[in-house]
Amino acid sequence: MNDATKTIHALVADDEPHIGRIIKMKLEQQGLFEVTLAYDGREALEVLRREGDIGLVLLDLMMPYLSGLDVLAEMKRDDRLRRVPTIVLTAAGQEQQHHMAMELGASEFLTKPFSPKKLYARAAELAGLDPGEQGAGDS
Repeated sequence: MNDATKTIHALVADDEPHIGRIIKMKLEQQGLFEVTLAYDGREALEVLRREGDIGLVLLDLMMPYLSGLDVLAEMKRDDRLRRVPTIVLTAAGQEQQHHMAMELGASEFLTKPFSPKKLYARAAELAGLDPGEQGAGDS
């Protein structure tokens, strides 16, 4: 099976536009991800319900309207979204939220500031891509 031509549709939900753009740029740089951005929890849920091919979700915890935990809880109630790998992003010092995110079924929990390279590698791994092969050449 050759995954080289397959792109993964990822949703990045973060209310800080510059962080969303950084993540989008990093994920799309190898041509393996196509990223849709959302800037609050409500918008993230709308995208998830509208787009049938989301294969990876990155959620900021602190967002307007619905938090990342709210979105994650909604995803787990939806049969179609329940198994979508989810990376939760948060500011440092939120151990309680880390515990809650993992209980809700988050695949990964990263603290800001995070390494874009590490984020890419983990995203590719969760999406079933081989980050060692595709992510190795950062040129």
